[in-house]
Amino acid sequence: MHEPTKEDVYAYALSKTLTKVTSPATVGLYSSCHNRINVILGRMEGYLKQETSRIEEEHGDKSKSCTSPSSITGFFALIGRLLFYRPIWTEENQNHHNIRFIYVDFSAWHFAGSDLLWAGIVIRLLHTMQWSFGKLTLVLYRVAQHDEEEDVLKKKLENKAYDWRSKKICLCPLWLFLIIIIMIPVVFLVVLLTFGSPKPDLETGDEENPSDGQKGVTGLLIAAIGLPAVSGLRFVYSIAKNLIFSEDLNIKSGMDNEKVSSKLGFMDEVRKEMWFLTRFIEFMEVFERRRIRVILKITDLDRCSPKKIIAVLDAINILLSNEDSPFISILAVNPEVLVRKVNFADGIFSKEDRAYALLNSIVTLTFTVPPLSDDSKNRLFKSLIRNSKTRRKDGRRSEGLDKKASSDVSIVEIVLESKKSKPLIDKSPPAPVVNEEDVEELVKKILTSNGRKLNQYMLDDTMSMRRVINSVRVTVIIMKALEKELPQQDYIAAWVVLANEWPCRLSWIIQCVEDAEQRAAIDGKKVADTDESKTLWEVFRESKAELYVMSSQIEELLDQDEDPEMFERFLQVDFPFTIKDLKAFEEITVNLDHSIRKELAQIRGTSRLKDLGWMRDLAPLPITTIIKMSKEDVCEELMRLDYPDKYFDIVRSNNLNGSALVFGDADDLKNLLNMTFGEWATFRLHFLPHLPSRLGPAHKRTPTMLSHPQNQMSRFYAAHHNSSNSSLAKK
Repeated sequence: MHEPTKEDVYAYALSKTLTKVTSPATVGLYSSCHNRINVILGRMEGYLKQETSRIEEEHGDKSKSCTSPSSITGFFALIGRLLFYRPIWTEENQNHHNIRFIYVDFSAWHFAGSDLLWAGIVIRLLHTMQWSFGKLTLVLYRVAQHDEEEDVLKKKLENKAYDWRSKKICLCPLWLFLIIIIMIPVVFLVVLLTFGSPKPDLETGDEENPSDGQKGVTGLLIAAIGLPAVSGLRFVYSIAKNLIFSEDLNIKSGMDNEKVSSKLGFMDEVRKEMWFLTRFIEFMEVFERRRIRVILKITDLDRCSPKKIIAVLDAINILLSNEDSPFISILAVNPEVLVRKVNFADGIFSKEDRAYALLNSIVTLTFTVPPLSDDSKNRLFKSLIRNSKTRRKDGRRSEGLDKKASSDVSIVEIVLESKKSKPLIDKSPPAPVVNEEDVEELVKKILTSNGRKLNQYMLDDTMSMRRVINSVRVTVIIMKALEKELPQQDYIAAWVVLANEWPCRLSWIIQCVEDAEQRAAIDGKKVADTDESKTLWEVFRESKAELYVMSSQIEELLDQDEDPEMFERFLQVDFPFTIKDLKAFEEITVNLDHSIRKELAQIRGTSRLKDLGWMRDLAPLPITTIIKMSKEDVCEELMRLDYPDKYFDIVRSNNLNGSALVFGDADDLKNLLNMTFGEWATFRLHFLPHLPSRLGPAHKRTPTMLSHPQNQMSRFYAAHHNSSNSSLAKK
């Protein structure tokens, strides 16, 4: 058995967390690589099966074991409960330890041809329920148990020692009443066969007329048989009707008919079906004596059009998020693509309608798959080469393929063996060795050790709090599985809150640290020489001017962050994280969207070529370099560019340091220096790269007033400090 890989660890942590989360829940499984998503989803199913078996072994009780409807006795017991009993909701049967998961695969791309993509989710749920429990079971529940008016009402818990209440007719249990109805004609038949029909005395002229006693007996017999027979025929007709004309066919026909699908009644029918499925699962939970959770895996949504993406997100938020809903939705997408498409959709008028705000209102657990390390990329590349070389002419792989497991090799094997969205995994993956009791005890200590100090930084909504709790559990499991050295307990929860409340600023700090290490490597310095005791607040303070300059380009990213003053207090006073802490948490941080850092890196220009050849001297200086320059640094740079000495005196006399160059007005600077056109063009390209070109279309698209750093800084300050300086921003 091979050692657990990174993908195994991430899937294991996700599976352990899903057994603890409260439904309804939505998990955002984010990665730019769809293959890694497929691998983690496949591994997750294997771990969930192992986890449910372990829970049943730990909490199993012979007197209250799970009743499986798949066996013959279980099937007849289920039929009896459906026909003659109603469940009683108690504290005990609503909090079972045992759990069962039902998996629903919904590839949005397969339903992309329909205008009502969200209705496809309901169809997939209906088909999966029919396959898991049997179509007859659902039909019997619909006919014998389901009441639309009563099921909409909230469940009332009762203090009872039993879980079932018999249906009654005239204070008589239905099953007893049915037995009596069946026994009446049987008794009559036995009496008639035993003693024969009565022979009354016949008078003259009455030979052919039956007596009044015979008429009474016949009428009583017809009444005893006729009324139950009519009710039974009606019941059988309802079952046959629902078996032939199922609700999924009605929904499909409604989707195909534009006149029907555009009406409110069609949406109401779909909503009723979701209520029906919810109540049916609750019934089966009482019967099987275990919790039942339906995991809806939504994949390929980022391949659909923006309108359909928003429709599916609304369906998750509305149809699958009722208080008693047993659904756990896993939104497996590339977040960068999804965000761009949602922001370009029609009807985006307010900040709450934008992609990040919409996802934050839906997702209760953000699970961003960390990127592959350099070693993993190398192994993945080599495994791809091996697989391309070991292909036969008939397209099959040779038996000599090295199947040594690693996170990247697992990806290759699964993708090559199955090109479907669902990977085929026959054997359960190796589970990391993590003690369940240690994890739960540690999570409890982390969430309660420094709660008062940490709670002041949390938002006052339950969705955000649930994200923090779930993320802490995932983080602890990953650290235990990877055998990482655990930092201070309060630091674990604080790091999760930091990533949850200020994702843009934290991503900026991580990018600045990464750029500094890359620059050190370019300059020939050792990365180990980096001062890891430097606090993250110091990193942010040194680069915040650059962040202000580019604030107009990242307004949507900055809108995700909470109060800037609380961020400063968080890092400077209460939780002074260092670069060493950042490196320890970076590999296990799953509640931070990596697409934010990628966009910041693109804007900052980290992909600039190391050597520009003949353009090296004329290449624009980075903003972070310009801001830190003193007036003497500016003079040295001008001397390197062979400018006349007269400009050195102007720089020194007017104190033209880096901040003055970045935040000063370009026209005033040009008049002050009084350069020739060629000198000014070179100076502007080298020292003022943040200003837009005045000669091309870019100038028409981006007005100077909006792009100038001084105005950008004002807009940034106004956006995050309410309207106190709104007049400055308007200027």
